[in-house]
Amino acid sequence: MRAALPEAGVVETPVPAVGEAGGLRRAFGAIADAVESLLRRWLTPERLQRLSRSRFGRPVARRSARDVFDVVAGFTHSQVLVACVRLGLLERLTTAAESCEDLAAGTGLGADRMSLLCDAAVAIGVLHRRHDGRYTTTIAGRAIQGDPGVLAMIEHNQLLYRDLVDPLALLRGDAERSRELAGFWPYDGAEERGGLQDDDANRYSELMAASQSFIAHEVLDAVDFSRFGRLLDVGGGAGAFVEAVGVAHPALQLGLADLPPVARTAEARLAGTAVAGRVRCSGVDFFADPLPTGADVITLVRILHDHDDPDALALLRSVHAALPEGGELVIAEPMRGEPSAERIGDVYFPLYFLAMGRGRSRSRDELEALARRAGFRSFSRPSTHVPLQTSVLVARR
Repeated sequence: MRAALPEAGVVETPVPAVGEAGGLRRAFGAIADAVESLLRRWLTPERLQRLSRSRFGRPVARRSARDVFDVVAGFTHSQVLVACVRLGLLERLTTAAESCEDLAAGTGLGADRMSLLCDAAVAIGVLHRRHDGRYTTTIAGRAIQGDPGVLAMIEHNQLLYRDLVDPLALLRGDAERSRELAGFWPYDGAEERGGLQDDDANRYSELMAASQSFIAHEVLDAVDFSRFGRLLDVGGGAGAFVEAVGVAHPALQLGLADLPPVARTAEARLAGTAVAGRVRCSGVDFFADPLPTGADVITLVRILHDHDDPDALALLRSVHAALPEGGELVIAEPMRGEPSAERIGDVYFPLYFLAMGRGRSRSRDELEALARRAGFRSFSRPSTHVPLQTSVLVARR
């Protein structure tokens, strides 16, 4: 689906719970709440146990028990996956089936421990055990192995797990809690941003570049960039997104703006790509410096959710000032309230940003409200194939 905004005028997106549509939502919500209340009063724990032992209730009870246990023991699933990735099992078993004895060689694991790991990987759906006892990857396992961004995030999430060892300490903001993610993303205030070193920039730029390829394709399918003459990607990291857009649209002029060490990293990396010579990389602190002008479309790809509302609003105002009349802003990031993305929007990212020390996951309505405060008046909401990865909001100046 292509994003298409009218050439003139203002499109006023209805505010939720206002007017006829809002009244219907309230009515259906009230009915759903009433039904839930009746079920809660009737379905007591004793009745639920009797129902689970009945012929008709047994399948539901089994599925419910499995779902509950998956929540309780989910951390073991993620750690099994980490072990498989670190040992290179998914890579090896994508091309050929192997036995536990062959897989164990050179890993420091005995065949019995390798068997334990592989059977666990079978149970979580990333490996398949053949009739001859050898193992191969499943479709899910091959998808993980084929996506550098997923592989990078599997390893990166170890920092988050350490911050979550005591979840109440994280929620309370205890001073002595683990701060692994805060250390990984050190550039919070002006002093930290000004002191960012090239090694720090390379570290997180590599992570962002690895995880942006699929997101870039999602955005390219949702937004028609052929309508524009020049694009500026703000907070563009090592340039993975701007490279993907440039390859898809050879006539589009390209720009990237990020902190000076990051911009240097991007310039060096892009020099060896198909868009070499087409991208102007600008080193700016976009909370202290004006953004480069001249672009008729500016992109914020997984940037706004890294910041609290005051900083996000300041950035949106800076973008608004840098765009010409009729210029457009494309916001692309995981958003709350999107179909099939509830767990990442309401569980993963809120806890991630809490551990990081700043940022928040927002819905499209919340992002639109911030953009309106920054001066934008016209909006479009193109759909994406996988909202869990990213959703898109387009705003016109």
